[in-house]
Formats: sequence, structure tokens, C-alpha cells
Amino acid sequence: MSFVGGGSDMPEFYRRHGGAVLSTAIDKYIYVNINQKFDGGIRLGYSKNEEVDSVDQIEHRLVRAAFECLNIKGGVEITTIADIPSRGTGLGSSSSFTVGLLNAVSAYQGRHISADDLGRMSCEIEIDRCGEPIGKQDQYAAAYGGFNLIEFKADESVLVTPVIMPRDVRTKLEESILVFYTGITRSASKILKEQSDAVVSDHAKRSTLIRMVELAYHLRDELQAGNLESFGDILHDNWNLKKTLSNGVSSAEIDDWYETGRRAGAVGGKILGAGSGGFLMFYAPPEHHSAIKQSLHMLRSCQFRFDALGSRIIFYNPTALS
Repeated sequence: MSFVGGGSDMPEFYRRHGGAVLSTAIDKYIYVNINQKFDGGIRLGYSKNEEVDSVDQIEHRLVRAAFECLNIKGGVEITTIADIPSRGTGLGSSSSFTVGLLNAVSAYQGRHISADDLGRMSCEIEIDRCGEPIGKQDQYAAAYGGFNLIEFKADESVLVTPVIMPRDVRTKLEESILVFYTGITRSASKILKEQSDAVVSDHAKRSTLIRMVELAYHLRDELQAGNLESFGDILHDNWNLKKTLSNGVSSAEIDDWYETGRRAGAVGGKILGAGSGGFLMFYAPPEHHSAIKQSLHMLRSCQFRFDALGSRIIFYNPTALS
């Protein structure tokens, strides 16, 4: 769940100006299970089933690239399940899947892989090998977990720094977050490609992203000082800035839902992810949540909690691999 600074993790921007995003991992998961297959083939179970003889026959691009990266030749079966819709929802599902897949396959090979390597390798697979026009924040958020300021340096390094805030502030913040599923799925890649092209050619849009990065640092400082008073206002400022980066970020329908939530008591909010659909998030005092839910009764309210941990192995049985 990204709060402020989204879009500054695109290479067209951070290679020139540096980027920063304030985000948190959440308690919604993608589970990746890998087993040894009795023959030399490969079986995959996700939204569709694949059974192939070799890696080059795999249709799922992320799996094929991960297998090539980790030198998996065959003899494996992989299945996945997800807590929420896995594509087009703005919660970094593809990157979470890639991180989890790398973690699971590395464990299958008997190797530990660090959070930093998980983030770096998943970026390599999605961006470099598969050519997705996306940023780096989702990969590192899934790999590290926690509530962090994630900085993207011009030299391609990424710095993940936990936001240290008083426990009562963290609890109050978590209780003040309200999320709705819009039911609209969209291609983040298309929106991000349009945004990246605009940032390259438009000085005003680059200045907008620079301001959004400044807001990420400002919000970090406010939280670490134990101040929640400005959280909603900063979110609102960030959302208004983000909408100017591309026509695809919002829509008349989303704008109407957003203003409806604000009239019912929300201070600020945003569409999670690239925009144009997925999940609509608000920051609002808990006493206004019922009124906001009632005013947006056409949308599904969803309960999200912050998660301190990133990708992890929850069951490992090496004797089954012999």
C-alpha cells in the first residue's frame, strides 16, 4: 500500500532526480507452493494450468524468466493462490508473486536469499527480462515488508529504511485507513508507460514528481515526530498532484467516489497503484468510517492491516525433495 511518491520509482525519473516512496506491506498474501515432480516435466497452476516439457515452453513470462534466472530445468510443480484479485488492482500482485516465486524456488534449491536480493532480482525479471514498463517499489515492499521509506538512487541502488514511529501513532494510523474495492481492473503498465513518456518530455510533470518526492520525506518526518495531523492533507495533496501526471490516473467516476468520501468525513486518500481502478484508499478518523461506508455503499469495503514482515518461507520439507 503506497501512500506518497508513487511514480518516482520509474527509471526515466529517478535516474535524473532520485525517487522516494512511503509505503507499507499489508496482510494480504500470495502463496507459492513448489514440489518436486515425479518426472522431468513442469506443471504450473495459477489462473490457468500449464503442463510442459521444458522451460522455453512455459507461457507465464514471469515464471519462465525466474526459472531461467535460477537455472531450473524441470521436474517441478508450482501452484499459487491469492487472498485478493491478482491482477490490475493496484496492490503490487505481480511483483509480490515474483518475489514469492524467487523465494520459494531458492528454498527448493536449498539456498537462502536476502530481502535485498529478492527485490533486485524481481526487478530484473519484471523490468529487464520481461520488459514491463513499471517501477521498483512493489518488489522491494514485498521483499522487505514493514512500513518504509523506499529510496531509488540514480545509480540503480535502492535504500529501504523503516519509518520509526510511536506505537500508538502506528495503531491510530492503521485504524484510520479505510479501503474500498472499486471492481475496476486495469493495466498498470499502460498507465505507467504514458506517465513515463510524459515525464521525459514535460518539465512541469517532472516538477510535479519532484514535489511528490518531497511530500514522501515530509510525511516520513511527520510520522517519526509522532504527528498524524497532517497525514490526510499530505495524502490529498499527493493525489491531486498524481492526477496531473496522466489522464489515465483517475476518471469522472473515481473522482466522484473520492469527493463523496471526503464529504462524508475522509481527510485525504488516493487510488492505490498506478490509478484508474483497483482499490480506493482513504485516511479518515474512525468515527467517520460508518458514514463513509454508507455513502459509498456501491463499493466493497475491505479490511487491511499493516504487515511487519516481507516474503517468507512458511513450510520447508527438504526430505520431500530427495
